[in-house]
Amino acid sequence: MDSGLSGGGARIGAEGDDGAAGREHAVGVGPWEGPWPEDPRLDPELLRDGDRRNVLDHYRYWRLEAIVEDLDRTRHGFHVAIENWQHDLNIGTVVRTANAFNAEAVHIIGRRRWNRRGAMVTDRYLHVMHHPDVEAFVAWAQSEGLPVLGVDLFPDSVPLETFDLPERCVLVFGQEGPGLSEEVRQAVEATLSIAQFGSTRSMNAASAAAIAMHAWVRRWAFGQRATPAP
Repeated sequence: MDSGLSGGGARIGAEGDDGAAGREHAVGVGPWEGPWPEDPRLDPELLRDGDRRNVLDHYRYWRLEAIVEDLDRTRHGFHVAIENWQHDLNIGTVVRTANAFNAEAVHIIGRRRWNRRGAMVTDRYLHVMHHPDVEAFVAWAQSEGLPVLGVDLFPDSVPLETFDLPERCVLVFGQEGPGLSEEVRQAVEATLSIAQFGSTRSMNAASAAAIAMHAWVRRWAFGQRATPAP
């Protein structure tokens, strides 16, 4: 049974938050219509009231825990880490992108509190870990045998476009503006840069994170191995 397509209502919007319809259009599906399903993955309240969450149609009416359990079966091998010393507003967007690419986990380095608005509640479907400082984060990565790769523009950065990303790794991003801290720079195995061709010195941190995550997806989900520059 495809629970995402059998209920009442229709998916007519692409934006929205858990438990609320979009401002102009209804999102998701309405109350379940037809014989009551017995699938244990489904949430009785969502079946009764409708599912207006920002989730794939495949997951319509599913319980939150059931969605996380299903995603856990197919998590990708990369982690995402974000330094949070200044309450960077980009963190929520990075978390949302990490959910879209089904990252293994997201790690917040520094302040525990972060602005969740941009995440559109996608953090509920991810494993989010906190590390009080860089030392604790690096110790965790070493205990897991994960290489830490920074993403930033430095003179010694190597092009992301030609770097063969490992299947298991942590991609770490700095604050908007200052970029990666010196502590992280000293701890990473490599720093990767994203090719730019315009006049700006750097791009938005959330945009850079999305590009780097997609580079991993192209390499390991689609087998598109990077080609070294001539």
